[in-house]
Amino acid sequence: MEKLVIGRGVLAGAVGGLFAFLFARIFAEPIIGRAIDYEAARDAAKETIGHGGMHEGPEIFSRAVQANVGIGVGIIALGCALGALFAVVYCFAAPRLQTMTPRGLSLAVAMSMFLGIYLLPALKYPANPPAVGNGDTIGDRSGLYLLMVAISVALVLAGWLVAHAVTPKLGSWYAMLSGAAVALVGSALAMAVLPPSGHLAGNPPGSATETPRPLLDAAGNIVFPGFDADDLYQFRLFSIGAQLILWLVIGLLGGELLQRLTARRGTREPVLAA
Repeated sequence: MEKLVIGRGVLAGAVGGLFAFLFARIFAEPIIGRAIDYEAARDAAKETIGHGGMHEGPEIFSRAVQANVGIGVGIIALGCALGALFAVVYCFAAPRLQTMTPRGLSLAVAMSMFLGIYLLPALKYPANPPAVGNGDTIGDRSGLYLLMVAISVALVLAGWLVAHAVTPKLGSWYAMLSGAAVALVGSALAMAVLPPSGHLAGNPPGSATETPRPLLDAAGNIVFPGFDADDLYQFRLFSIGAQLILWLVIGLLGGELLQRLTARRGTREPVLAA
């Protein structure tokens, strides 16, 4: 029975990945193209003033392949993996939340996973397009991001446990608010303690940004502008939007599939056995 649940989770994740890819292809991909062009032009400007630029090898895949097949396959594969993880969490949560319908539980699980796996970490360490961030510090920055993901997932789980524990005393509404407070307050404290990734990006001391600043020559004149702030903002906004679409489809479609599976089986007990 658990295989049937996981199979439906993978299917929902694949469909969610497809919708997320379409959204990203329309809205985020043009910004990625502009960021790549910016990076190449900035490297050329560095060579002009004698700072030296990065020399990259020939592309294995063209930009057209990367922007269509590459990102499409990657997002759909990610959706399948997250859909399988969603199904595992659903099987774990179902025995403890038997008052919820499969539809309601699926959406709650999916939105909780979106919050812990992506949204809370992205508020501290948001996604960056190409040309933003120092390649020499990518390992340290990735480590900070993964640490924030682990903290956020643990806090969301703690919020669920607190809400479940206080429901008999406070009722479902105040229990939900209590669980949300645990997750949000804990995340705010973690964000305050963890360092900004900009401190690792090779920027001047005290800088909290990875965004490339205007390039100056020896006389202090601007020879190349900094990265466009609107593009950075929109890329981060669209990245959140793509993830939200992915998790919403997983929660809604997965819930519908699990609701029908439960109705066909006539009982939730086989699912709860996990």
